[in-house]
Amino acid sequence: MKKIISCALFAGTVAFVGSVSADGKEIKFPKTKVAIQQCVKAALKERDGKVVKVEFKTEKNEPVYEFDIESADGKAWDIECSGKTGKVIEVEQEVKDAEDALFKAKVKVSEADARQTALAAHAGEITEVEYEIEPDGAASYEFDIVSKEGTERKVEVDATSGKIVEDNEETFQIGHE
Repeated sequence: MKKIISCALFAGTVAFVGSVSADGKEIKFPKTKVAIQQCVKAALKERDGKVVKVEFKTEKNEPVYEFDIESADGKAWDIECSGKTGKVIEVEQEVKDAEDALFKAKVKVSEADARQTALAAHAGEITEVEYEIEPDGAASYEFDIVSKEGTERKVEVDATSGKIVEDNEETFQIGHE
């Protein structure tokens, strides 16, 4: 995925040109009803910190920005904002790994089994795994899967039931894994 270090630079570039160049490739941003800057503000209002990554995906045919924010207390958050309304629609805590106490307390499905479930739904290569605590306290594995054609899906598997709870197309990512 394309990367850039500074989200402030990213937001400023988008404000003026509607695209940004990363790794020598231009990223064209999809049109949304609200500007990305409104979603950045909403996400940072929800959890103050440093935006280290932004992703754009489509959930249920709606545009969604997902911001990874590192807060001053060392916690990592995934904040989703609607590209239609500019409102925060989900806040998840991201933990370091499957051994985190919050995550481990909920797990009944191994990561290997969750991987098999995700890859059965979408063949390809898993390029990233996140361990998340959902708003209701449930734990889930989130896999980024890149197909042979180069398209990317975000597939979230519930760590208790082993069922896919989210499956979305990712359009772009800027920032670090």
